[in-house]
Amino acid sequence: MRIGDFEFAYPVFLAPMAGVTDTPYRILAREMGCPLVYSEMVSDKGINYRNEHTLNMLKTEPEERPMAMQLFGAEADSVARAAEYVAGLGCADILDFNMGCPAPKVVKNHEGSAMLKNPENAYRVLKALVAAVDMPVTVKMRIGWDDQHINIMEMAQLAQEAGVAAIAIHGRTREQFYRDQADWGIIGKVRASLRIPVIANGDVRNVQDLAKIRQVTGCEAVMVGRAAQGNPWIFRQLTEYLKTGAVLPGPTIEERKEVIIRHLDMLLKFKGDYIGPREMRKHATWYIKGIKGSAELRCLFNQAVCRDDFLRILDKMK
Repeated sequence: MRIGDFEFAYPVFLAPMAGVTDTPYRILAREMGCPLVYSEMVSDKGINYRNEHTLNMLKTEPEERPMAMQLFGAEADSVARAAEYVAGLGCADILDFNMGCPAPKVVKNHEGSAMLKNPENAYRVLKALVAAVDMPVTVKMRIGWDDQHINIMEMAQLAQEAGVAAIAIHGRTREQFYRDQADWGIIGKVRASLRIPVIANGDVRNVQDLAKIRQVTGCEAVMVGRAAQGNPWIFRQLTEYLKTGAVLPGPTIEERKEVIIRHLDMLLKFKGDYIGPREMRKHATWYIKGIKGSAELRCLFNQAVCRDDFLRILDKMK
């Protein structure tokens, strides 16, 4: 599939996830074969007010390119100005717009998935965003606000008319959050109605899911979110399956240890000796999910405050 000038032979992408898809994790995903990674969502107002924390989220490294920077907001002029600033930095290759986040603190400001409740404004924002930059613009959205307001067909058509290069669809409503099974069937209906590529998102956890979602939706690409938490190997498995049909095994204990240390070292490099280890706690507990003694290890990781603490805990992994 193509997004602007970028062509992806094995399009299995890393979904944007707040608190997860920062530079260290994006680099790991790329090293595991993920052809396109998405940033955490970044506030347009934070950019426009030059908030220090927000501007730090815009920093990227060559090893994670190509990558898509995801913005969120609700006002066309503000979103366009933020997009121009990001484009001027040259820190990303694609701009994505968030119309899917279900978090109450986001939707109360009419942002994220709340954009689905106001199609006219969503169209204005997307059109302004496309006009503001020369780089490809994509959008990620849910299928509707709730079961009584599933308007993905209308929203996808408006996005196409606004000029976006591709649409990622999470097959749940806002009210579902992450409950129940994602509706792949409706994603397929949207795909059949559009000229631009559609990226299917929701409940892809393994190669069997990948094969089924591609069959059901007919989509050119798939986006992996929660199944990638503590599991960057999923991109190696899914892309290899697309290339050869082979089903690779999961990581060994030693591979888990090596990646935990590499992830920790990157967090220390990019976020420092205080924040780095504390952010690594949740990642470490995800990396050990399902292994023997994980409950005890999880308690230990949640108390770790430095690199040596993590190394001592990893020595206990068998």
